[in-house]
Amino acid sequence: MQNNDLTQFRLDGTLYLSAPQAAELIRRKGLANCIAAMADNIRDDFKRWPEFDKTARVASHSKDGVIELMPVADASRYSFKYVNGHPSNTAIGMSTVMAFGVLADVDTGAPLFLSELTLTTALRTAAMSAFAAKTLARPESRVMALIGNGAQSEFQALAFQHLVGITTLRLFDIDPQATAKLVANLQGSGLHITVCDSTAEAVRGADIVTTVTADKTMALILTPEMIEPGMHINAVGGDCPGKTELHGDILDAAKVFVEYEPQSRIEGEIQHKAEDFQVTELWEVLLGQKAGRDNAAQVTVFDSVGFALEDFSALRFMFAAANELGLGERTALIPQLADPKNLFGTLSSLAQVAPTPSAIRLAA
Repeated sequence: MQNNDLTQFRLDGTLYLSAPQAAELIRRKGLANCIAAMADNIRDDFKRWPEFDKTARVASHSKDGVIELMPVADASRYSFKYVNGHPSNTAIGMSTVMAFGVLADVDTGAPLFLSELTLTTALRTAAMSAFAAKTLARPESRVMALIGNGAQSEFQALAFQHLVGITTLRLFDIDPQATAKLVANLQGSGLHITVCDSTAEAVRGADIVTTVTADKTMALILTPEMIEPGMHINAVGGDCPGKTELHGDILDAAKVFVEYEPQSRIEGEIQHKAEDFQVTELWEVLLGQKAGRDNAAQVTVFDSVGFALEDFSALRFMFAAANELGLGERTALIPQLADPKNLFGTLSSLAQVAPTPSAIRLAA
C-alpha cells in the first residue's frame, strides 16, 4: 500500500483534503465510527511506542495564544501538525484552535497527504480521552461530568458514550450559552443530560470528570473537596505552560498518567510539580510494563496535553478513508521535474502549464 501511495504521488501529486471534504468523510463514515477507528489506531500506535522518533512539540507563545508544530515519525511515515490556541479568537468570529498537517514518506520525504486537522483534531482528542478512560476508569462508569462546554465538548461527550458506555452527562460552563449550544447539539443522542449551576454540583456523583476549558490561566477548576473515591479525571484543558485546571493536591492523592512525559512536564497539570513527581506513560500500561488503576477506590488522572503520535494515528485514518471514499483532490504541491537536478529550468515549463494572473500581466 505504501509503495502504491508513493506511485500515486509521483503520478498525480499530493492528496489534499479540505475542511468541507473532511466533514463529508466524517458524515459518510459516521462520527462515532471515525472516533472509534482513530482510537483503534491510537491503541495500535501506542503499542509500537519504541518504534517512533519522538519529541515534545515546538511552541511559539504570544500574549494572546500559542502556535505549535508537532512532529513524529516511524521507519515508514513522518507526520507533523501545525496548530494554534488563541482563546480570544471567538470574539472576532474565528476558531480558538485551527490546524492542518502532513503525512509523508520517510524514504523519499514526499508529502503524500495534506489535510485539514481542525475537525480531525477534535475527533482525535476525543478518541484519545475515551481510549485512556477505557484503559483507566472503572469499567462500570456511566456518569460523566463535563466541565467546559465549548468547541471540543460534543466530541468528548459522544466519544465517551460510544467507546466507554457513558449514559448520563452533567454539564457546567461559566458561559450559559456554551452549555445551551451543547445541549442543543446533543439532542437525539440518547444521552441523559443535566445542566448544573457549578462545577461542584456537576462532579457530584460522577464516575468520570472531563475538564476541557480554554482560558490560558493556572486555574483551579477542580479542587480536592470535589473529588470522590474511584473517580477518573480526564484533564484536557491544561495543555501549555501557565495553563492548568486541577488543584495540585488532587495530583498528590491520585495516580497520574501522561502521554509523553517530557512534554507533559512543560505543559500539563504536572508542570508545577517537582521533577521526581511520579507519573506513568500510558503506553507502559498498554504493554503491561506498569499497572493502570490499582483498585476501585483509587482516583486516576489522565493528564492529557495532546501528543504528535495521536495526530499520526488520525492522519493515517483520514488518508486511508479519503482514498477509500474517493475524497480529496490531487494537487501539485511539489513540482514534478523532468530533470531532478534542474529546478531553475522548471520555472518556465510550470509557468506555461498554469500561468497566474500576475504572470499574465507581467508577460503583457
